[in-house]
Amino acid sequence: MILQDKVALVTGGTSGIGRATAIAYAKQQAKVVVVGRRIDEGEETVRLIQEAGGEAIFVQADVTKEADVQAMVDKAVNVFGRLDIASNNAGTIGENPSLIEQTEAEYDRTMNVNVKGIWLSMKYEIAQMLKQGGGSIVNTASANGVVALPTFPLYTASKSAVIGLTKAAALQYAKAGIRINVVAPAVIETEMFEVATGGQDEVKAYITGLHPIGRIGTPLEAANAILFLSSDLASFTTGETLMVDGGFVAQ
Repeated sequence: MILQDKVALVTGGTSGIGRATAIAYAKQQAKVVVVGRRIDEGEETVRLIQEAGGEAIFVQADVTKEADVQAMVDKAVNVFGRLDIASNNAGTIGENPSLIEQTEAEYDRTMNVNVKGIWLSMKYEIAQMLKQGGGSIVNTASANGVVALPTFPLYTASKSAVIGLTKAAALQYAKAGIRINVVAPAVIETEMFEVATGGQDEVKAYITGLHPIGRIGTPLEAANAILFLSSDLASFTTGETLMVDGGFVAQ
């Protein structure tokens, strides 16, 4: 069990990649703090972990609010005594694909969730890990942070920022024993995929065809990559972007 006796925190743990990551951590014997805005979905993640024999709690928090972020880290430490691992996964895709029709409010919301949320999360996670002498953080970006498509420009910009922020933070805290990496999934079968495609089969088929592997990914496949980077199996890896994309960016 590669995470035995570790304490892990997962933002965006109410569904999709976040939920799959929380469950994957628990199956490797980590104690898990599930974080999200939606109470029912968060408690469902905890229930799934407990049914599998794991240990978890849910903390309601909005990662765009500093007080909430500080409280989620404090809760993890108060309940479990420490914080060894963090998966910063909370994100949004935005609403409007047309740059000239996007509003200032939409810009603020996309950047606040996708970039500010990860910056705030790392700020408090790193502070705790420094007290302990080390830890591992994995941020979730996107293949669209590496290669751009002519859709969702704000989303693309925000995920590029996550990759840059991860690299800089990794360099800053490398000698402190804190590894910080990022996963960049292509399209994963989540609620966000349904929103982006409008549930239209022809759009889903087109997007699936963009992946050389012949299909889109599953939340578990993204979670397994996060699990690897979180663990000591990746003990010499920091500041890296791990593509989980079915060959999307290799084309």
